Amino acid sequence: MGTPAHDRLLDSLAEGVQALTTSDRWRSHLEVQGRFHRYSFNNALLIGTQDPEATRVAGFATWRKLGRSVRKGERAIWILAPMVGRRRHVDDGEERRPIHGFRPVAVFDVAQTEGGELPQVCRNLDGDDPSAWFDALLVRAAAIGYAVERAELPGSTNGDCAYALRRIRVESRNRPAQQVKTLAHELAHALLHEGVDDRARAELEAESTAYVVCRALGLDSGGYSFGYVACWAGGGPEAVAAITASGAAIQRAAGAILDGLDPAAAADAA
Repeated sequence: MGTPAHDRLLDSLAEGVQALTTSDRWRSHLEVQGRFHRYSFNNALLIGTQDPEATRVAGFATWRKLGRSVRKGERAIWILAPMVGRRRHVDDGEERRPIHGFRPVAVFDVAQTEGGELPQVCRNLDGDDPSAWFDALLVRAAAIGYAVERAELPGSTNGDCAYALRRIRVESRNRPAQQVKTLAHELAHALLHEGVDDRARAELEAESTAYVVCRALGLDSGGYSFGYVACWAGGGPEAVAAITASGAAIQRAAGAILDGLDPAAAADAA
């Protein structure tokens, strides 16, 4: 069972997600996301081979519709798009469009464009770590058998957890407060998710744990956590239901992380 204080923090997380997913900012985010295609496995490999750090790719015309333009001289990323024929009936009565082959299509990563900002629902924390909570979490990681490295990670990755290597990495270029939150997130993965295949549930639980831990340490990660949880769990009611369903796991992980810290220092920070 979670403590009353942690229960209140989970309630505030659910309220924050609910408020975000009824806002104009969330609707704008969904409209923009709908313009980015889900690429096939083969096209994902092609993109990764040509630009390992690519995060959001789209064609020239799509970027113009989003208020951005491809910078002059940028090299295209080439993928394969199907050449689809006219609709025709098949034996089961359904209409289908036959594929006659594939053609190369040029796309560009967001880093190759310039112009208006895309709507963001996850904002990296921009603050310091005056109470040295990152160092305290390093000790907590070592206690459960994980080494922590600060590293420059590809794309927009803030951190990762390699279970087999018993290693956590944290993006070194982020601000100290964001690094604290990321380390709490990856510690939750280490405690809860080895062997777990449900990525959406794992990310919701890890970020919810990070939110509870950070708030208990005096850091408000809502500007990042609300959007992150919503992106993995869906709109307000769905996200709130998922937080509630995973409440026990979130509380267990948050308690395990916080119980390993100096309670007097934690009380002073909060």
